[in-house]
Amino acid sequence: MTDTPATTRTHQGPILVEWVTLAYTLFTTLLIVLFWSRMGNPLQLLEGRCMVVGGMALLWLFYHLRPNKYILLLRYIFPLSLLGYWYPDTYEFCQLFPNLDYLFAAADHALFGCQPSITFAQWLPQKVWSELFHMGYFAYYPLIFLTVLAPLFTDRSQFSRTAFVVLASFFLYYLIYLFLPVAGPQYYFHAVGTDVIQSGHFPQLGNYFRYHTELSPSPGPDGFFRELVENTQKTGERPTAAFPSSHVGMSTVLMLLLWRNRRYLFAIAFPFYIFLCCATVYIQAHYLVDVFGGLVTALIFFKLTDWTYTRWRKRGQVTTTSVSDLASAG
Repeated sequence: MTDTPATTRTHQGPILVEWVTLAYTLFTTLLIVLFWSRMGNPLQLLEGRCMVVGGMALLWLFYHLRPNKYILLLRYIFPLSLLGYWYPDTYEFCQLFPNLDYLFAAADHALFGCQPSITFAQWLPQKVWSELFHMGYFAYYPLIFLTVLAPLFTDRSQFSRTAFVVLASFFLYYLIYLFLPVAGPQYYFHAVGTDVIQSGHFPQLGNYFRYHTELSPSPGPDGFFRELVENTQKTGERPTAAFPSSHVGMSTVLMLLLWRNRRYLFAIAFPFYIFLCCATVYIQAHYLVDVFGGLVTALIFFKLTDWTYTRWRKRGQVTTTSVSDLASAG
């Protein structure tokens, strides 16, 4: 459905993706105040949150002065563009608690009789496999862009729902990571030594990752995608967010959205999704139990966020403008 200018309604307040961003910002601000004396740089964290709120307020003001589809689109894109800011931010909170990697490494050992994040790369050491898995891991970022932007070119009535489901699902994962300090094999194995892990010993590290952020190099021979992944991790990775795997969880949410939007897009993305899920263990970013955790939480979060959007819209909080103005407002 396409609104005509005569029936188009403008947003006088925040749209749904702005509301969920404001809620997460407020919640983490309260945590900063609560843990103030233990935070590394609480003032810098508060400054970042002020910039987030200020950016959304500025876009709202521009839209209020001159409502049009371009500024409305920016109001959706801006909160989504901040995901790269919020992810490493979780480290500032979870590093306040004792590290739990020893439990998850022990779980992998008990369930599978080995460390899959070590043996997987040993089973498939060839360059072709290394590149395919690293390509899949890096495909996570294009997959997000594809899923969020696809409705603009296929079915714009799905754009606001897609944007909300993606953003809210990410925030649900981040809420877990704030309080669950699991760094992942890249960090834990590097800290205690692979020989120790393979001998079946899993030392507790306490607050070790509060002061150490070194990670082991990605396995496999040199290659274009391996180098791409390593460079990405060097700039944006932190010893946080291992369980459940948001790479697996969010890519599953994205695939469910693509299935709903256009099946041919799902078919194109599906091979990359398979390599992505495998890559999380292959490159030692996650324990295998993290993958299963990602799959289970993905189904829960997708249902929860999709239901929330539907209920919000039925209450009249999501107007036809938020759904179709991108196609008609000028």
